[in-house]
Amino acid sequence: METCLVDNATKHAILKDKKYFSYLTISDAHINTISSSSNLIEGSRRAIILLPKGTKFIINDALFSTKSQRNLLSFKDICINGYHIRTMNEKNIEYLYITNVESKFI
Repeated sequence: METCLVDNATKHAILKDKKYFSYLTISDAHINTISSSSNLIEGSRRAIILLPKGTKFIINDALFSTKSQRNLLSFKDICINGYHIRTMNEKNIEYLYITNVESKFI
């Protein structure tokens, strides 16, 4: 499994492998980066990412770019899938946790 980087600055997930897409709409698009506008996007569509322990993210408007150095998940897409993001500091190392809080009603 490839690493996915959680990025709070991106509005859309950017994935670098076609395997996440069951169908892909091919198109060229520009994105704005911190330094300039770049022609990185090669397509878009619904994507499904399977994480360890069976966690599945469905991203309805993921962007496809073979030029991306990493797979980027947006905070928005994580929250839409019913998960929360929190940080934890252990022994002066900060960790990012993606959690799902299940409530049980009697």
